[in-house]
Amino acid sequence: MSVVASPTEAARADVAATRPDPPFRYRHAIRVRYGEVDQQGVVFNANYFAYIDDAVELWLEDLRTNPARREHPDLARWDFMLKKVTLEWQGSVGSGHYLSIDMAVVRWGRSSFDVHFRGSHEGRRVFDATITYVTVVKGENRPYETPAVLREYLGEAVELG
Repeated sequence: MSVVASPTEAARADVAATRPDPPFRYRHAIRVRYGEVDQQGVVFNANYFAYIDDAVELWLEDLRTNPARREHPDLARWDFMLKKVTLEWQGSVGSGHYLSIDMAVVRWGRSSFDVHFRGSHEGRRVFDATITYVTVVKGENRPYETPAVLREYLGEAVELG
């Protein structure tokens, strides 16, 4: 008797196994749930922002939870806040689809940085977004110079073609 993965499991494994498309640094995969689509059968636009937020949280998870990094003095004071977001759609996805979100830093400033996100489904581009984050002192929400350890973790700014 052989065991065969369902098409849904196979699609998820395919998305999870792939690395981000160069020059992106990180890939996050999300399965769209029924409650996230609108009457047109596609993801309701505001949900893309939640998907991006989830992707960033998971990208930074090791930085925030790894004991060797978590205790770094610069990171103990550091947090970040969204300042600006732009999002442009090129397509859509529906319930049960897997959305891959590739991301990379595209600009470093003294106390801010831009992250670009590219969402795709089965190789078809769905959206591009850019978020400007401001690094702040944790609990005080005032600008703070972006720690070198964060810059190192997220990588050099990339050029997108």
